[in-house]
Amino acid sequence: MLNFLPASIIGAIAAFAIFFNTLFWCLLLYLVAVAKLLIPVPGWRARCTKAAIWLAEAWISGNSAWMWLTQRTEWRVYGLDGLRTDEWYLVISNHQSWVDIFVLQHVFNKRIPFLKFFLKQQLIWVPVIGLAWWALDFPFMKRYSREQVARRPELRGKDLETTRKACEKFKTTPVSVMNFLEGTRFTPAKHSRQQSPYQHLLKPKAGGIGFVLGAMGDQIDTMLDVTLIYPQGIPDAWNFLRGEVKEIDVVIEKRPIPPQFLNQDYQNNDDFREEFQAWVRDLWLGKDMLLDQELAAVAD
Repeated sequence: MLNFLPASIIGAIAAFAIFFNTLFWCLLLYLVAVAKLLIPVPGWRARCTKAAIWLAEAWISGNSAWMWLTQRTEWRVYGLDGLRTDEWYLVISNHQSWVDIFVLQHVFNKRIPFLKFFLKQQLIWVPVIGLAWWALDFPFMKRYSREQVARRPELRGKDLETTRKACEKFKTTPVSVMNFLEGTRFTPAKHSRQQSPYQHLLKPKAGGIGFVLGAMGDQIDTMLDVTLIYPQGIPDAWNFLRGEVKEIDVVIEKRPIPPQFLNQDYQNNDDFREEFQAWVRDLWLGKDMLLDQELAAVAD
């Protein structure tokens, strides 16, 4: 443990560690991506995907190692019991800081299937990263706006059909689909601008997970509702690297997803969309109350 060193030195060590850890594993991941790209055989590509996920999990383990080496953080994690690597999960969370990604990966690594995000189809062309996402079988979504559908009725349902095809590979391979419902990190300015009805949260956006459950309702019927709490205040990435985040609370609530919300057309079914949004607002109200209770207890 190096936490006896000055914070600036700890930050430098952590920054170098994450850089070289990322560089090492990404180089290996790109080799797998190229092998997968050059040989378009389903069985071969499935093996390449498993290899890519193993490399990504090793990268996360490397991050956990430098966190252990440089940090003196007290982790309080609740709700890990009963999680499995052979089940499908929808994972939702509040979003306060870039640190959230490190926290979620550290907590869930090798306890549930590798976390994956649904991405816009255009992002596959992002240099370097797009290839890595493709190698890891991150699903790419193609969405059409209601205005586009109105102009071209033949597009109705095409976005859902495209996403379902992208998710075909997940029918036999368990996956954890991750979504930050707020769509952006919480800040007081954003909270005020939104006039959010929640004290500690921005307004949730239900469309992303509505779309996921419409495409993958045959596989995903369980939600992991995660609440991230930083008792000392929301940190930035440099605070974290410097070892200044002394406490992190992670509350995981495993919830069954109501069957009426699976395999539905979120975009074009108005009645369903209203019911689904009400359910999400209730989830968010409960999360806001939990945050209020936990932060009030710290203040006392």
